[in-house]
Parts: sequence; structure tokens; C-alpha cells
Amino acid sequence: MVVVKREGVILEPTGLDFENQGVFNPACIRAGDTVHMFYRAVREGNHSSIGYCKLDGPLEVVERAEKPIIFPEYEYEKHGTEDPRIILLEGTYYLTYMAYDGKNVWSAYATSKDLKKFEKKGRITHRISYAEAMEVFTQSNMPNRYFCFDKYGKNKGETENDVLLWGKDMFLFPKKINGKFALIHRVLPEIQVIYFSDFSELTREFWMKHLKKLSDYIVLDARYWFESRWIGGGCPPIETDEGWLFIYHAIEDSGEGNIYRAGAALLDKDNPCKVIGRLKNPLFSPQKEWEKKGVVNNVVFPTGTAVFDGILYIYYGTADTRIGVISLNLEELIAELLK
Repeated sequence: MVVVKREGVILEPTGLDFENQGVFNPACIRAGDTVHMFYRAVREGNHSSIGYCKLDGPLEVVERAEKPIIFPEYEYEKHGTEDPRIILLEGTYYLTYMAYDGKNVWSAYATSKDLKKFEKKGRITHRISYAEAMEVFTQSNMPNRYFCFDKYGKNKGETENDVLLWGKDMFLFPKKINGKFALIHRVLPEIQVIYFSDFSELTREFWMKHLKKLSDYIVLDARYWFESRWIGGGCPPIETDEGWLFIYHAIEDSGEGNIYRAGAALLDKDNPCKVIGRLKNPLFSPQKEWEKKGVVNNVVFPTGTAVFDGILYIYYGTADTRIGVISLNLEELIAELLK
């Protein structure tokens, strides 16, 4: 197996109001020798915003904002802006994030040219209930595993139409595929991709049409022992000569509760639904005390990467409380996946 080195905790909560409960699940992008980190910051009461810090090289924090750079402004995100991912595509930075209204989760995005000023562009997903989705899945003969989550998150007194289909873990590939944007998303319990030419296409009707053929767009299915509950997107894919390196998260439904781990796969450059290689065991799992104990126990949740001198650094949320970093040799990981 690939040797994984734990570099330790790189960011912890502070006494600042907007991040006094936790900092985790960071979006990271390298520009020169700098890593720009946009992280989920949680204040008491589980209200989230997105904070910012700057790293000199992969590990040294040299600047940290005292206020969030993205925060709730609209009704659909009134309870939180969460779990950002970021990529650079054709001169524009695209930052995707989860918008939480207190009951349902939407995907939204913002853009920037300089990583300093971001302009919110609105929601990517639309109001589609689980009930509607299950009807579509029935008609299209989706596998039975897709019907296990139709009441996920449902509260007493709500109707089945109140619970929306969760479209979490959304982020773009940093390069167009066959001339189109490629967007990773997740309809439980697996990971899918959707293609489009312009964000204006992403209407409710477009998504409903996509759901009817969802089985054609499954990138990874939940297959191995550590993926027994579900899997979801992790870090935006990294382009290599051999294919797209894709670091994702997986959840094992164990006797001790859910355990979040990191997995790795290599995807075809022209068709990400074609898997070239995939680790049959986790890339890394909760081991340290700060990964096992926190707001949510037993969580390593990879969301950002940076490559320096052939070493891949993976930034991840630990127990929904802190941000940790692991490092490994990129060529070694690719070689392992090609086996």
C-alpha cells in the first residue's frame, strides 16, 4: 500500500464568533507557492459560513481572515453556507458550496477572478422531492439501493413532498470534458456526474431529465467493505497522465456507528464513469484522537488537495472539528491504482 504520512492538525477553531464550534472540510487551491484555503466555519447553534486562510507552501498558515468571506444572505442558505470546493477553469475560479435552509440542502456556487472577491451566482439544484425522485427511479428501474433513503432526514409531521432529494458533494472537474462542464454530485448512496454547456441549463426540468437516466452517469458505486452505508465526492479530481485521480469519502455502517474514511480511484479522462483503478481498502481512516473524537466522532472527510514536488497533500475535516493534512507520493498512488 501507499505510505500515508499524517502531517497533523493545520487549523483549529478560535474564539471568533463565526468559528467557535468548529473549522473543517476545506476547499484548497494552489497558486504559485501559496495554498488558498476556504473552510467551513461553524458557530454555536450549528450555523455555518466559509472562512479563509493562506498557506505558504503546503503546511504553514501565514494569514487568516477574522470574518467569513461567504456567509448566509438568502432564504435558501439562511442556516448555513457549508462544505466548499474550488477549482480553476478557463481563468475563472468556481467555488461550489452547500446551502442549508434549516431543513433541506441545496447546492450553490460563486465565482471569482482573483480569489479575493466572490460573486454568488445562485443555486445549482432545484426543488425535487424524494417522492418525485422515487417515482422516476421506479420507472427507470434503478437498483434497489437507491430506494433506501427516501425518508432520510424526514421529521415528524412533514409530508413526503417536504423532504427534498439531497444533492450534496457537488464540484466541478477543473477541465471541460468533451467541451462541457462536468459536475460531480451525489444522489445517495453513490457518486454521479452531470454534463452541461452553461449553468443556465441547470433548470428543474434538466435535473429531472438527468434523474431518468441516472444509471448512465454513475461514477462510482458503493462496492467495498468500508463503503457499506454510502459514498460521496471528496476532493475535485486531479488530472494526471494516466487519468483523473479522484479522492472520495466512504462511510462504513459499523457496530460503533458510522465511520468516515477516504478512498481513491483513477477515472478515464474522457469518460469519468469508466474506472481505471480503485483501492479496495481505505486510503486513510480515523486513527488519531482528534479524528476519532469531536462534534461527530470517527470522521476523516477529504475535500482539498495541493501538489508540491511530487507530493500530494490532502486536506480533510477531522471529527467535524478541525482540519488535518496527510501527504503521500503521487506517483506511488497512481502506480497502486494502475495495479
